[in-house]
Amino acid sequence: MMNRNQYEIVVVGAGQGGGPLAGAAARGGRRTALIERVHVGGTCVNEGCSPTKTMVASARVAHLVRRAADYGVHATAPRIDLARVHERKQQIVDSFRDGSERSLIQAGVDVIRGRARFVGPRTLDVDVGDGARRTITADTIVINTGLRAAIPSIPGLDTARYLTSTSIMELVDVPAHLVVLGGGYIGLEFAQMFRRFGSRVTVLQRGAQLLDHEDTDVADAVATILRDEGIEVLLGTTVTAVEQRAAETLVRYSTTSVEGATPGTVSGTHLLVASGRRPNTDDLGLDAAGIVVDDRGYIRVDDRLATNVPGVFVIGDAKGGPAFTHISYDDFRILRANLLEGGSWTTGGRQVPYTVFIDPELGRIGMTEKEARTAGLTVRVGTLPMSSVARALETDETRGFMKAIVDAGTQRILGAAVLGIAGGEIATIVQVAMLGGLPYTALRDGIFSHPTVAEALNNLFTAMDRAV
Repeated sequence: MMNRNQYEIVVVGAGQGGGPLAGAAARGGRRTALIERVHVGGTCVNEGCSPTKTMVASARVAHLVRRAADYGVHATAPRIDLARVHERKQQIVDSFRDGSERSLIQAGVDVIRGRARFVGPRTLDVDVGDGARRTITADTIVINTGLRAAIPSIPGLDTARYLTSTSIMELVDVPAHLVVLGGGYIGLEFAQMFRRFGSRVTVLQRGAQLLDHEDTDVADAVATILRDEGIEVLLGTTVTAVEQRAAETLVRYSTTSVEGATPGTVSGTHLLVASGRRPNTDDLGLDAAGIVVDDRGYIRVDDRLATNVPGVFVIGDAKGGPAFTHISYDDFRILRANLLEGGSWTTGGRQVPYTVFIDPELGRIGMTEKEARTAGLTVRVGTLPMSSVARALETDETRGFMKAIVDAGTQRILGAAVLGIAGGEIATIVQVAMLGGLPYTALRDGIFSHPTVAEALNNLFTAMDRAV
């Protein structure tokens, strides 16, 4: 008789890599289980990509209504029904989540609800609720437990009311004044969203610029866009204390400048902590399995996503590196190839595109100018303001600019940033050229439909001819 607790493949965590891998394994005839303690679909479906971009879309509609007169259309000021925004968001989430779970069950995956902990190298103890437990063993275990909001150690924060990127999406009333700790892509998306919903918004960023990975000119342009929409952006600030005062939360900070440190305070009705993420690995019992983690709790893997323990792999954010859904999905493809199809895929050399879904979008691929020059490469850098793009002028979406970095010797494109209308889509076109190893002249001389934003690539890369 088959042991109901013995599997060929067990996936811990039903994120955007784990779910597809479990489904593929089951369809391939492997006895497969997926253990999930909360929701199928992981962060992307439940608390990340899908719900936030649904709410971003609602905020953009409010923004366009306020701008209607710019287009010769007269409309009354928008009235924000945040409860309806929340309802629409939840409908999308529920639809995607339910569809993912149905797909797994139809594939033959044993979906187990519970909290899993290692009690040996390939043995898991699963708390399935109501005092019941299961001991599950597998030939192969794949960890896909993702990240959660990291709460910084700030005096007073533990006794104050604060929101995370998950709980802020459950609001049904628009905050009067939202204070955001953190100027990364999560903080900025929510800052602009709630400003457009009608909140006063203040962003406190520890670094000297927003989006600290980006080139300074890109980060400065993003800050200008946000400030133009009425968002207060404070750079170089270190939060020193938080104090809950009845209905308001007081944030004390220190701003560093060439003159020294200057203390300041800001008081908001709501506080969003968006200053980082941490891996969901601290309650997995990794020590019992002998699985090695780094000093931040990320699980160490090789370029085939294998841990130091034979038969145990990691996909998605728990291993560190770029925390993007599309990277998690590529991790799935690597393990599908290697575990199910006898392949030998690795993470080596893969591209990491991403889009920051502020409005206008910031699409990114490849190296920044700063990274290229730090690497000692001889580069050409070309830029093109969106105000020089016909389609942007016609739609009155002229904020931002395009930027590309090219290797001066090989003429190959090293990277690009597109801050503007359809920024993520245009950056993807550049990425496709990079995937094909094309010289920049292919985009300079290509014929693109008029009038589209994409045709501006002709002018961007023509500028490269005279760039230094």
